[in-house]
Amino acid sequence: MVQYRILIVEDSPTMRQLIAFALKRVREFIIDEAGDGVDGLKKLSSVKYDLILTDINMPIMDGLKLVSLARNDPGYKDVPIVIISTEGAVEDRERALALGANEYITKPVQPAKVLETARRLLGLQP
Repeated sequence: MVQYRILIVEDSPTMRQLIAFALKRVREFIIDEAGDGVDGLKKLSSVKYDLILTDINMPIMDGLKLVSLARNDPGYKDVPIVIISTEGAVEDRERALALGANEYITKPVQPAKVLETARRLLGLQP
C-alpha cells in the first residue's frame, strides 16, 4: 500500500483537528501537524511530505512565507500546497497562487472539500 505524508500547518488546534479528521478517512494518509510556519518549516526539513496544507494568518511565520520558502527548496518545488484561510479576498488568493500554492480553500472548511482536494492533488481516485 502506497502511503502519503501530509503536513497540516495551522495555529488553531480546533482547525488542525478538523482538517486531520477529514484526511484520516483515507488510510493511506499519514498526517503530521505544525502550529506555525516555523514549526512547519522544521518538519519539512526533517521529513519528506507529499502534500502541505497551510493557513495564511499565523504567528511567527505566516503561510505565504512558508509557501515561498518551500517553493525555493528543490525537494519541495513540485509538492502540492493548499492554502486554507479565512482571507477570501481575490488578491489574497492571487498572491498565494503566484507564490506557488496549488489550491486555495476559504474557511469555514468543508471536510469533503479538503479530502477531495487532497485526493485530486495526489492523483488518487475519489
